Amino acid sequence: MGRLGSAILFVVGVMVYTGASFAHVEQLYLLVAAAVIGAYMAMNIGANDVANNVGPAVGSYALTLTGAIVIAAIFEAGGAIIAGGDVVSTVKKGIIDPADVPDKDVFIWVMMGALIGAALWLNAATWLGAPVSTTHSIVGGVMGAGIAAAGWDVVNWDSMGKIALSWVVSPVTGGIIAAMFLFFLKKTIFFKSDPVEAARKVVPFMIGIMAWAFTTYIVLKGIKKLVKVDFTNAILIGLVVGLAAIVIVRPMINKAAPKLENNRNGVNQLFTVPLIISAALLSFAHGANDVANAVGPLAGVVDALTNAEGGSSKVAIPLWVMVIGAIGISVGLALFGPKLIRTVGSEITELDRSRAFCIALAAAITVIIASQLGMPISSTHVALGAVFGVGFLREFLETRLGKVIEDVLHHHEGEKDFALAEQVLMTFQNAPPEDKQRILDELKKMGPDAVIDAAERRQLQKALKRQLVHRSSLLKIVSAWIITVPVSAFLAALFYFVLRGMMLP
Repeated sequence: MGRLGSAILFVVGVMVYTGASFAHVEQLYLLVAAAVIGAYMAMNIGANDVANNVGPAVGSYALTLTGAIVIAAIFEAGGAIIAGGDVVSTVKKGIIDPADVPDKDVFIWVMMGALIGAALWLNAATWLGAPVSTTHSIVGGVMGAGIAAAGWDVVNWDSMGKIALSWVVSPVTGGIIAAMFLFFLKKTIFFKSDPVEAARKVVPFMIGIMAWAFTTYIVLKGIKKLVKVDFTNAILIGLVVGLAAIVIVRPMINKAAPKLENNRNGVNQLFTVPLIISAALLSFAHGANDVANAVGPLAGVVDALTNAEGGSSKVAIPLWVMVIGAIGISVGLALFGPKLIRTVGSEITELDRSRAFCIALAAAITVIIASQLGMPISSTHVALGAVFGVGFLREFLETRLGKVIEDVLHHHEGEKDFALAEQVLMTFQNAPPEDKQRILDELKKMGPDAVIDAAERRQLQKALKRQLVHRSSLLKIVSAWIITVPVSAFLAALFYFVLRGMMLP
């Protein structure tokens, strides 16, 4: 009730400000209603979408939940106000052309219906614990309300085709890149006999790659309102920052290395600060770009009601509208975001800091590649695809190890040289399975004369082949992705007809 009351207070504040500032507008009630719906949409974006930026850092315990919420709220709002919304299409991704909706009132109803439909779907998805794309939600809303207002021909089906393609391309690309980075870390650090010494050599370069990727990402996507930089120059700027990061970080890691435990946990300590920085930068870029999902249609309504010529296809988003979006995202994150943060951070697969680092790095690189190729992708799909990629790589490596252990045990079946079997298994000390130590402890308890029967061997194999990616989470999230556009479209069309029926004489 406290969270609900706080959300209502924010909405009431938006109502009062809009009513007082635009008392001269003829259809003030429509403007106030649109502002309230935009605020509601912004809170839902904060509750659902922002989890992808900070969830891995929280799941790996690099950040506390409270710390993640504070950092994300500050940087989301900063990105939205400082670098967001220079000139934004009021019809996201060009799904419909306002010229096909010439009547100003109908255009307003379309935008309001799109916001309501998208916001309600996001609210339902958050309640269900399914992180979905807010961009695709508003795309579906605009499409559904546009079809309801002007028929099927109003939709730009080429754009819709590209968006549908991104449902597959985004998560697969993010997953592959994250798995590749994690496999590289395993081969160069975690599979070594002295992982801290290996990390001392490898981690500075990994942090340099991260600095390169995130600098390029922020220059291309985060500060495009402040300064326009082409792709080549953005890459060069990122390269300079990445090289500087290597020079700065290397002596710091050399100093910290002797104090670390010589195991996976010790190495993971080196990724704490990079993860915190990545969560902040991802939040800044998200605020700069995705706040338009909440306030782009609201800006269209403001333009239509305050411009004598009606709504145009592109409008400059007023500062007060951007502030509503920025504060709304922060409020939604603080009040309703923890559920989705936990889903992304811990309920899909177990994350430590090296895995979370690979996820954040994959998200930035995938967005850079997609931007250069001109492909519309969802940051939600990219981040979650990276989480799944890390989990499936762990499954693959653990299953492979399970087969090796099974072969070794089968080779010694019926013999009394289990001390030798144990010695062979110890060569896998740095292998991926998190329950490896438990298996070795059990073997030690058996002693050199123990006999492992078939039933015990099957139990061992079953334990090693456990699913490290929760299939229920995978099914729920993928199902939610598939229905996001059609459900948002249906709800938006429904509310368009409701608004039209209320407004017509």
